[in-house]
Amino acid sequence: MKIASVADVKSKFSSFLRESKGGPVIVTRNGKPVGVLLSMEDEEEIERLLLAYSPRLQKILAAARHQIQTVGGISHREFWEGVETKRLRIRKNRTSRVTT
Repeated sequence: MKIASVADVKSKFSSFLRESKGGPVIVTRNGKPVGVLLSMEDEEEIERLLLAYSPRLQKILAAARHQIQTVGGISHREFWEGVETKRLRIRKNRTSRVTT
């Protein structure tokens, strides 16, 4: 892990991007961390990072955790049965639209 000031990163941005392949580069302002440069290998990594910081997704996850703690959840089997039922319903709707 490397630590660099905003001024250093601004003046040598390409260099710090290359260095981020070896680990995160912590960017500081007045000695305090204000950002991080991370190397990305593929688009899936970017998507995971963006989702991790999505306020909307975090709100959904918090509501789901609360519901599981207060009401309880469903079994693994029930979950996959629901997924399969929905998948079959979608497939049936698509088929009926094509044949009508």
